[in-house]
Amino acid sequence: MAKVKWMPMGTFMKQFATEKQCREYLASVRWKSGFVCPKCGGHHAYVLTNGLYQCAECHHQTSVTAETLLHKSHVPLTKWFLAFYFVCQDKRGISAVQLSFRIGVTYKTAWRMLDLIRTAMGRRDKKYKLEGTVELDDTYFGGPTKGKKRGRGTEKSKVFVALSLDGRGNPRYLKMRVTKDLRQASVKSFAKDVIDAKSTIQSDGYRSYIPALEGYTHEHRPYVPQAGMLHWLHILVSNAKAYILGTYHGLPGENLQSYLDEFCYRFNRRSFGEGAFTRLAAAVVG
Repeated sequence: MAKVKWMPMGTFMKQFATEKQCREYLASVRWKSGFVCPKCGGHHAYVLTNGLYQCAECHHQTSVTAETLLHKSHVPLTKWFLAFYFVCQDKRGISAVQLSFRIGVTYKTAWRMLDLIRTAMGRRDKKYKLEGTVELDDTYFGGPTKGKKRGRGTEKSKVFVALSLDGRGNPRYLKMRVTKDLRQASVKSFAKDVIDAKSTIQSDGYRSYIPALEGYTHEHRPYVPQAGMLHWLHILVSNAKAYILGTYHGLPGENLQSYLDEFCYRFNRRSFGEGAFTRLAAAVVG
C-alpha cells in the first residue's frame, strides 16, 4: 500500500483560519447538493452577518451545526477543526491532556470534545456491516486481578471482535463491542448487528457460538495457536490494547466502548490520508 499523505499544518491553518472558513466548509460537507431548510425543505438561503442561514422561502433561521453533535457548542469552530486535525493526523490518537494544551482549552472541554468525536465515529461505523469472510472471537480488556479467574471466566471487560478479510486473507474492516456476557443471545445479537447474513464466519468451537450463528455459513474448530487461526484478528486485538494503554494509559470500563469505536474507525479508514479530515467532519455534522 502506498504511503498515506497527510495535510501539512501550514496548509490546514491557511484553509481554516477563520470561523467563516470553517462554517463554509461544514456547510459544503453537510449540504453536498446545496442548502436544505430543516423546516420547509427549501433550497435557497441567505447567510446573515451572525453566520446563521435564513431560508428564502419560510425565513426560518438555522446554523450549519444545528441538530448535529456540535449543536449549541460554545467552542469556536476553529478549535473544533484543530481537534479534528490532531485526531486525524496521529494514528495513535490524542489524549484530552494533549489536546487541551495544543488548542488552548480546559481539560474538561478537551475531554468533552473528544467524547463527541468518538460518538460520531461510533455512529458512522454502525451504518455498515461486515461482508464476505469474517473472523469472530471474544477478548478481555483490563488489568490483571490477582487470584481471579482468567480467560472466558474473567471479571475483566468482555469484548466481541469481528474482522472481515479480503480475497487474499488480509484484513479489511473491524468491529468491536463491549458485552456483559458471552452467552448465546449476546453472540447472536452482535452477529446480527454487525455481520451481513450472507457472510462466512470463522471462529473457534466455543459452545455459545455454534447455536448462535445458525443461519450463517459457520466454519469452526477448536482453537490451536500454531495453526494460524484468527491470525489477523488477534493481531488487531493486541494493537487495540497497546493503543489504549499507550495513548490513554488505561481507562475506566464505562468508557471502553467509545475508545474501541475510535480504534475501529481509525483502522477502517487507515488509507484515507488527507481525506480522513473530511470524513470525520462529515461524521460529526452528519
